[in-house]
Amino acid sequence: MREGYVLEWLDTLVTVTLNPVKSKIDIAVSGDISKITDQVITQKDKVQTAIKSTVFSLNDEAKIRCLIKKYHSSLITLLDQALEDLALIKDNIPLKQVLDTIIVCIDELLTLIEHRFTSYLSVDERVPATYLAVLKKELTKRLSAVDRKLRDYSMYLPAFRILKQELEKFITQPSNKHTYIFQEILYIKDLCLELEHLEPVDEAAVYSRLDELLISMNFNSKTYIYSLTQRLAASINDLEKSDEKMDRLLFYLKLFKQYHKKPGIVFNRKDAELHKQVSNWFTQEVFYLEKQIHYSIVPIKGVAAPKEVVQKEKPKLLSILSVDQMALILRAADDLKVVMARSLNSVFKNIVPYLSTPYQENISYDSMRSKSYSAETRDKQIVVETLQQMIKRINEY
Repeated sequence: MREGYVLEWLDTLVTVTLNPVKSKIDIAVSGDISKITDQVITQKDKVQTAIKSTVFSLNDEAKIRCLIKKYHSSLITLLDQALEDLALIKDNIPLKQVLDTIIVCIDELLTLIEHRFTSYLSVDERVPATYLAVLKKELTKRLSAVDRKLRDYSMYLPAFRILKQELEKFITQPSNKHTYIFQEILYIKDLCLELEHLEPVDEAAVYSRLDELLISMNFNSKTYIYSLTQRLAASINDLEKSDEKMDRLLFYLKLFKQYHKKPGIVFNRKDAELHKQVSNWFTQEVFYLEKQIHYSIVPIKGVAAPKEVVQKEKPKLLSILSVDQMALILRAADDLKVVMARSLNSVFKNIVPYLSTPYQENISYDSMRSKSYSAETRDKQIVVETLQQMIKRINEY
């Protein structure tokens, strides 16, 4: 082994000394179990110090990344070998205790790297099967401990039960149906760590401390988001007047936007972020209540006229998009011949009278057509995001 390899002692112990295939273990270490156990812990501390000092002494990001990857892969290899040694040792309880200590120490070193130096790891790489088995066992144990801690706090239970069910469902997927990558496992380990640090309190707030944690961790489980929005809706619907409902809704929205959001993390990579999904729910609810308040304050006007000349008002579709944004969609539909008409003007003339927005009941088709030629960047972005959401929804049908 080359000089400066700080894992040398642990490597030799695991791959040679405690390897039943290569050593006569009963003879080699009988009477030295306690000493070896103490030395394992000492070596673990030395490796921790070496990793930290080496990383902070380097100024080259590429060298740091290479170093962290080497430590991480070497430790996983040692963990695999330690688990293999443990499986081969049948009845030697003292040796099993030594190997258990080694496995715990290696796991601590891996946790240090994964928690402190995540940015230097290749998080899209596949998790080795043996390491994954250890992680699954560890995560199940940690979730059970958190379950016991939160059991007496009734307001935490609905969200935690969903969380626990989602995590258990995720980590028990068959290997032939899901390939686990480090990004997913690191997210769950980080979430478990935050749950262990969570201090539950009896409180009547609509967002519990657990909700704050899950919001900050971008826990975008559909089941959890549905539960959260239903809970918010139930609290808002306790009020009778629309203006009171609006005040409470906006207050909940304000609180939601104030919660810290950890960058670059997500539970389910295939779904939209929690903030986007919940913000969209708030937007829909605000528009709905605005419409209710508008019609309660400004009733539909009529004119005194003979029955035979009273024209029935055209039914209108309410859109959450602005006039400028709808103009972009109609112009694109005409350009791509999604709708067919004699001219672009004809498209707007035949469709716009049946549209309204929460802020504009009657829209001029000529004005909307003009705005389709002077679109702002922000309006384009909103239209593109809306169409992407529609594509995603269609794919789910």
